[in-house]
Amino acid sequence: MGYKLAGYEVIGCCEIDEKMIRMYKKNHHPKLAYNMDIRELAAKTEFPEELKDLDILDGSPPCSVFSLAGSREDGWGVEKKFREGQSEQRLDDLFLHFIALAKKLQPKVVVAENVKGLIIGNAKGWVHKIVEAFDDAGFDAQIFLFNAARMGVPQARERVFFIGRRKDLGFSPAKMTFNEELIPFGKVREPEGIEVTAPVAKALLKYRQAGDRNLADISKRLRRKNAGFTQPIFADNEPIGTLTAGGNPVRMFDGKEMTKNDIIHCQTFPEDYDFDGNDPQYVCGMSVPPFMMQRIAGEIFRQWFKGDEDGLQAK
Repeated sequence: MGYKLAGYEVIGCCEIDEKMIRMYKKNHHPKLAYNMDIRELAAKTEFPEELKDLDILDGSPPCSVFSLAGSREDGWGVEKKFREGQSEQRLDDLFLHFIALAKKLQPKVVVAENVKGLIIGNAKGWVHKIVEAFDDAGFDAQIFLFNAARMGVPQARERVFFIGRRKDLGFSPAKMTFNEELIPFGKVREPEGIEVTAPVAKALLKYRQAGDRNLADISKRLRRKNAGFTQPIFADNEPIGTLTAGGNPVRMFDGKEMTKNDIIHCQTFPEDYDFDGNDPQYVCGMSVPPFMMQRIAGEIFRQWFKGDEDGLQAK
C-alpha cells in the first residue's frame, strides 16, 4: 500500500498464509500472486517476464525470532509451527532465501524490513550474513533504523530496513533522513473507546494516572506487585507505542480499549480496508505502516529513478 501511495505499480506478491494472501488479493489485485513458502519461490528456475525487470523487490521476512519480546537465540535454527503459515518451519534464515530470490531476479533495488532486535546483541551475526548475501547477489546494501513516528505515522514504531542497490547501475548511496512532526494519539483516535470487560483490569484502570505506560505500572503502585499485567496504555499527547499483533491496548483518555479505527489510524491503514474476517489488530501489528513505506519508496524514486524515463511507472 505504501508503494502504491508513492506512485508505484505493485505487480505481485508471495505469502505463505492462505488467509493473508486472500485478503491481500481482495485489496490490491496483484497480477502475480504466489501462495507459497519463499523457499519454494526462490527455488524456481523460470519466472514470468514481468519479474525479470523489477525496479524494486521488497520483502519483510517474519521477525518473531529476532524480536526483543520473542525467544531470540532460543528460536534460531529451530523448526516449529509459527502463526505465519501454520506449518513447521524455520524463520531465522528466511532473509537469506529472500536474497536468493533477489539474486535470480536481479531487480534494480531490494528493500527488506525487520525488527530493531535484528541489530542488537547476538543477532548482529545475522546482519553480517545478510550483508554478505546481498554482496554475493550483486547488491550494495545499506542499513537504516527508522522510527515511523517521524514519518507521518502516529506510532513510535522502530524498524530496520536493508536497502540494496544493484552494483552495475552505479547508484550513489541513498540518503535517508526523516524528521516529520510528531502526530499525537489524541489527534487520530475516536471519541469513544471499547469498554474493558476483564474485572481486574477494569478496576485497576480507575486508578490510572499520567505516566502509566501499562497496567503493570498501576498494579505496582497500588498492590506492590506486577502480577503479569502487560496491557499498554496510550496517552493522547504523544504517538502510541509500537502496535503489536495481540493484546488489548488501552486509551489513557477514557480508560477504554482502542477501537478498530483507532488501530488502523495509528497504523495508517484506510478505514475501508477489507480485512476479510481477519483481526485488524493482528494484520496491522504484523504490517509496515503504509505511510512509513511511502516515505522510503518516495525517496528511492526521487534519488534513483527520477531521471529514468520509465520512472513514473516504477514497479
